[in-house]
Amino acid sequence: MEFVIIALGLFSSCALIGIISTVFGIGKPKNLPPGPAPLPIIGNLHLLGDHPHQSLANLAKIYGPVMFLKLGRTTALVISSAAAAKEVLQKQDLAFSSRHIPDALNAHNHSHYSTVWLPVSTQWRTLRKILNTNIFTGNSLDTNQHLRRKKVQELVAYCRKAGACKDPVDIGRAAFRTTLNLLSNTIFSIDLTDPYEDSGKEFKELVGNIMVEAGKPNLVDFFPLLKKIDPQGIKRRMTHYFGKIFEISEELIEERLVMNGSKHEDVLDVCLKLSQENPDEINRAHIKSLFLDLFAAGTDTTSNSLEWAMTEVLRNPHIMTKAKHELEEVIGKGKIVEESDILKLPYLWCIVKETLRIHPPVPLLIPRKIHSEVKLNGFIVPKGTQVLVNVWAIGRDSTTWDDSLMFKPERFLTSSLDVQGRDFELIPFGAGRRICPGLPLAIRMLPVMLGTLINNFDWNIDGGLRDKNIDMSEKFGITLQKANPLCVVPIPID
Repeated sequence: MEFVIIALGLFSSCALIGIISTVFGIGKPKNLPPGPAPLPIIGNLHLLGDHPHQSLANLAKIYGPVMFLKLGRTTALVISSAAAAKEVLQKQDLAFSSRHIPDALNAHNHSHYSTVWLPVSTQWRTLRKILNTNIFTGNSLDTNQHLRRKKVQELVAYCRKAGACKDPVDIGRAAFRTTLNLLSNTIFSIDLTDPYEDSGKEFKELVGNIMVEAGKPNLVDFFPLLKKIDPQGIKRRMTHYFGKIFEISEELIEERLVMNGSKHEDVLDVCLKLSQENPDEINRAHIKSLFLDLFAAGTDTTSNSLEWAMTEVLRNPHIMTKAKHELEEVIGKGKIVEESDILKLPYLWCIVKETLRIHPPVPLLIPRKIHSEVKLNGFIVPKGTQVLVNVWAIGRDSTTWDDSLMFKPERFLTSSLDVQGRDFELIPFGAGRRICPGLPLAIRMLPVMLGTLINNFDWNIDGGLRDKNIDMSEKFGITLQKANPLCVVPIPID
């Protein structure tokens, strides 16, 4: 891999000291978790590959669900079982609650203001409270339900227009546009892209690039002495991407200040009011970073999950048939799924849960870091170790799941396991105090959009490919994208 080759070419005196220390056991902690023997200089970097979630899952089969790696000058703990995840995310949640911050996320000092990357603190609690109170509580979501219905109607209208021309729909891009406008209406009371056109491509690529760069193995994270060099240019590109989103937010903030508020108080109004009342807890930099978090994480994860769900349903015609039958029986053919319908559509919800099991939106969750030595399952984890929870591996663990690699929604018809962070066999949104705050919105939007697309259209795969030939390759980043988009032609159901 590129970063391994560069690492070998950037050998430093500090690395030499590290080799000597390793060879002679100087300062080596006792009773570390098991893991592969590290090579000089690069440690275990060569084992990560282009799809680290898969590589780490395979290594865990050899070394166990609590695995220790040496990555350049840093150390990492990889968690690959439900039991170990429960220990980290619930029983010792506070000890593991800090973040390991990739160097790329320091672009524009974003990590200093972001609710995703801030440590548990007063500022972090203030920002989480804003999210929980104004966007993701049950009452707030109920109040904004009409917005989500309107955006789903616009998605259907766009698909009908494409179907009339026999044009393929890029499912991921269409879902991204829908989610982007939903969030932008909640935050700014405006659409950021035309809901009836195939627009928003630039913004989707911008967010996708952010997720890929943030998840890409970066030499600077493994050899901190290289920060000033930025040999792969990751932080330079991230600075550009963040800057473009901050420019959009800045323009909208300035417009709002001139208008002195919106007709209907939205999240921007609330944030500006709070920043005037208590600028020490939240200022403009916090506000812009909050919006970056919402747009980057909220749009990408939802659109990716919907695209994977549609892909799996199209690959499995019997699942499509069962889903269509349930939808026709419960709400009627050709109707839009309402949020109040979700509980009456158990098979549809099973499809969503099975998608999140086998294609978790964030395969390694957001990385954590411990600031003090921790004892875990009888092992000693050294101070400063980053912690990766491989939910992709947990969701495919054959000791937990029968036919773990098969897409079988039926498995959840008789299972009480859910995605709310209480069942550690299925934690696509994480668990504990750092669980994804957008979970309540995601579990409303995903079944509504998926069910509506299934219930309103039949689908032809672009290019006449057979179901079994649908590309399933992954593009690894912080989020798990399809390497090649799902493009299908909608056929409206009369």
